[in-house]
Amino acid sequence: MRFSAVPAVLLCLAFLPGPVLAQQIALGGIRADAKAPVEVTADSLAVNQTDGSATFTGNVLVVQGGMRLKAAVVDVEYDPKDRSKITRMHATGGVTLVSPAEAAEAKEAVYDVAASNVVMTGDVLLTQGQNVMSGQKLTVDLKTGTGQIDGRVRTILQPEAKK
Repeated sequence: MRFSAVPAVLLCLAFLPGPVLAQQIALGGIRADAKAPVEVTADSLAVNQTDGSATFTGNVLVVQGGMRLKAAVVDVEYDPKDRSKITRMHATGGVTLVSPAEAAEAKEAVYDVAASNVVMTGDVLLTQGQNVMSGQKLTVDLKTGTGQIDGRVRTILQPEAKK
């Protein structure tokens, strides 16, 4: 992940007195094409035909384009008008969201497919190369590749190595 003016801003924010409560970040690698197919694999699947939901459990892996989400349990809601389309996923149990350039971990995550965003909550840890950010909530806009971390944000930025 290449940083431009972002490190300088983040570095300034890191040295402000008192806690930083929210921080905007560039997430070049965490993007998804909402029109790309969503592939879900798991140890088991329970389907509820009445409400149009499904629960994947055990080693769940959700893949859409270059984005991968892993969790213990993923509850899936389908569009009531077209049960072949996923509208929302709620992942719990050690959630990891990975792209080629970043990785994020949290206790749970909600992926709104139609809005093309992911909200991760609970002890969020975001890694971009050697840079690490943490907080309580990470909101990622998968269309633009931008995000925001909220809740007692902590940032550790590594200086670039001189060539």
